[in-house]
Amino acid sequence: MSNQRGAAESAEYAADDGIATIEISGPDRNLLNPENMAGLEASLTAACADERVTGILLTGSGSVFCGGLDTAAFARGGDPREFAGALVSLLKLLPTLPKPVAAAVNGDAVASGSAIVAACDFAVAGPDTRIGTLEAGIGVWPMVAQVPIIQRVGPRAAIENIASGEPFTAARAREIGLINVVTDPADVRAEATAWLRKAARAGAVMATGRPFVYELAELDYDEALDTALARFTSVFGDRP
Repeated sequence: MSNQRGAAESAEYAADDGIATIEISGPDRNLLNPENMAGLEASLTAACADERVTGILLTGSGSVFCGGLDTAAFARGGDPREFAGALVSLLKLLPTLPKPVAAAVNGDAVASGSAIVAACDFAVAGPDTRIGTLEAGIGVWPMVAQVPIIQRVGPRAAIENIASGEPFTAARAREIGLINVVTDPADVRAEATAWLRKAARAGAVMATGRPFVYELAELDYDEALDTALARFTSVFGDRP
């Protein structure tokens, strides 16, 4: 295993046999601020540029995945718009990456932390893990964090959490497709890693295929089929 640095000093990931592990690390419950979100972006970008890496494992430092934005920093003079902008930038980046990303949800993933889980390709959590937004429970709407959750599970299921501010249990998150697997906490990372190794079978086609999945997901059915046909034709059209 080796630690690699990307373009930014904060961009570190541990690379081991094709898997790059990136930890969300921040104050208190791995709370997010513009600096550590920029570091996550740099780490993700650097891992994707590393030819040895076939998949990315995203997890939290310690016993928590992520507690969301560091809103207490607002009272210390932090600009909420800067925090939200950094979150949007990170969430926009994740679906465009050329390599698969699996979330090893090693503890609660709430508020914006749940949005990161929703933006990953694959997610594994322990049975006692809470996943979802909290904001409505204190009279605030999760304007940004709700978007990946709605995109992942649809508005009918998402509103259960978003409107109540009560995170999903791991079992319910599995039922609605917010996570893929509920397993023993000791096996969370291994289960997520195993999926990344399976995804490595796709080889070079992953670089274009993965982003295309998310592109198609934003289109209606007929438009998605027309887009897929156009892409198919561009790849195979000149063959005899």
